[in-house]
Amino acid sequence: MSDHHDEGHDHHDEGHDHEHSHGDGHDHHHHHDVETLGAGIVTVSSSRTLDDDPAGDAIAAAFEDEGHEVVTRELVPDDHDRVQATLQHLARRGDVDAVVSTGGTGVTPDDQTVEAAEPLFEKTLPGFGELFRRLSYDEIGTRVVGTRAVAGVVEGTPVFCLPGSENAARLGAEKIIVPEAGHLSGLATRHDGENGE
Repeated sequence: MSDHHDEGHDHHDEGHDHEHSHGDGHDHHHHHDVETLGAGIVTVSSSRTLDDDPAGDAIAAAFEDEGHEVVTRELVPDDHDRVQATLQHLARRGDVDAVVSTGGTGVTPDDQTVEAAEPLFEKTLPGFGELFRRLSYDEIGTRVVGTRAVAGVVEGTPVFCLPGSENAARLGAEKIIVPEAGHLSGLATRHDGENGE
């Protein structure tokens, strides 16, 4: 049933004027955007707590500073099944329009976020990781090759997986996720009347 969702601009457009959707992203095709987002934030860490979570705090602040709501924050250990179950659960929640995780995207053996998230993706959003690494290069140089930030659509909800550092979380949330999540959420859900739990 997902085959009719292709890139969000053929079927069921009802005059939404999507031939511009690969342009600068700021024209009049935004009228199905989600104006006030409900964000679900997941910190993936076996050592931190929600009281000691600067990366999660940075993501939350990026949403709240733009008038969005953080609906829930969760902390899960670096465990493939726990991470996968948490991301899927949040993506299915009716009050969550975007899910952002922080942590577990590196290359150590216990970094499992990408492996947990990717099988859930009905659609991948490769431009997110590409842009994140491009912006990160200015801060960390060639070390971006060890950064596996990814994003995709899960159950009609955009899910973004950021690294665990506070700087990386702030950069991804402020520069990419918060500006684009409302548009992506509107596109991802607008054909799915049956999924709007």
